[in-house]
Amino acid sequence: MANVFDVLKERGFVEQVTDEEALKELLGREEITCYIGFDPTAKSFHVGNLLPILALVHMQRHGHRPIALLGGGTGLIGDPSGKKETRPLMAQRELEENAKGLEAQLARFLDFEGGKALLLNNADWLTKLNYIEFLRDIGKHFSVNRMLQAETYRIRYETTGLNFVEFNYMLLQAYDFLHLFRHYNCVLQMGGSDQWANICAGVDLIRRVEGGEAYGLVFPLVTTATGEKMGKTEKGAIWLDPNLTSPYEFYQYWINVDDRDVERFLALFTFLPMEEVRRLGSLKGEELREAKEVLAFEVTKIVHGEEEAKRARNASRAVFAGEGVDLSALPTTEIDHERLREGIPAYELFVITGLTSSKSEARRLISQGGGYINGERIKEFDQKIGLKDLKNGTILLRAGKKRYHRVVAK
Repeated sequence: MANVFDVLKERGFVEQVTDEEALKELLGREEITCYIGFDPTAKSFHVGNLLPILALVHMQRHGHRPIALLGGGTGLIGDPSGKKETRPLMAQRELEENAKGLEAQLARFLDFEGGKALLLNNADWLTKLNYIEFLRDIGKHFSVNRMLQAETYRIRYETTGLNFVEFNYMLLQAYDFLHLFRHYNCVLQMGGSDQWANICAGVDLIRRVEGGEAYGLVFPLVTTATGEKMGKTEKGAIWLDPNLTSPYEFYQYWINVDDRDVERFLALFTFLPMEEVRRLGSLKGEELREAKEVLAFEVTKIVHGEEEAKRARNASRAVFAGEGVDLSALPTTEIDHERLREGIPAYELFVITGLTSSKSEARRLISQGGGYINGERIKEFDQKIGLKDLKNGTILLRAGKKRYHRVVAK
């Protein structure tokens, strides 16, 4: 089996490593335990979390033991990394509720049976620390001058300021690594590039306290070809929870990515062989639609399962290419039969379905020719839409070129 380090590097996961030659040699020689931390600041993961999750999947597929560490303890502090302002402090109960949702999602990606992967929460040890002992035993190994050289802390210190609570985050994350090293023989921490200083602090703490060898690896910050953050859209984040972002909407996010991102995203977010990734990435013009459809299908299959991926693909083909008839995977709103009998002004219906956020936005969209019903442009913003517009039990609305919504009577 190929060395997982070579796999991760070829696919674009590796930006920086504490000791690349030694880590590669270790990964090729023996099975190791590695970890990535996830603070439960929301009840679902989003697309931006997908790359670290898939890195753990690659590690497990190559025989290593991944630890997914939920930050029930560090989440109480708030990670300042990559943030221009102080995070609002979250209540412990909210973090615990969020953690339950994240645990269920991680179980879809990693095999936890028989200890093949571990799901831990750092609240189990961080909330029990004795503060004086922690300062004496751990804090003494940290230099404030060196911490302020870290980009995250330095920028915050020079601009909006850094409070003492946030300043402790690096110590707590480093202590997590030390704890996992001691109790689970974990020798590798991975994370986003904004975590480099925190990860290096953990590697250094293990060396100072235990005299042990540990390693850090960070992923590149994934942005789109236009420079935007991954998973951000005009409607907000793209969530992995199907109740927050439907499988169809999730599929559409990937099929609408910039042409320049297709090959890179196929390498990062699918498990297709790199030969196939390169073949699909070389397609041009209209043929690139095939590559985008493969990307959308493969990522949706990983996150939501093959059946949902097929439903999303069929619905996408139906509305975009006129193929098939199954629109059930589209975002759908049920409206009372009697209300549809009376008829609903088009601009109100666009708000009800979430295609626009306000009536004024809906009026503007329709007046400018961007509103459609069953494939035909809506002529007046207050045009009544109702039972007469049902076709095969469905009213198909469209906002702009790509956003569809299905209305059915109940």
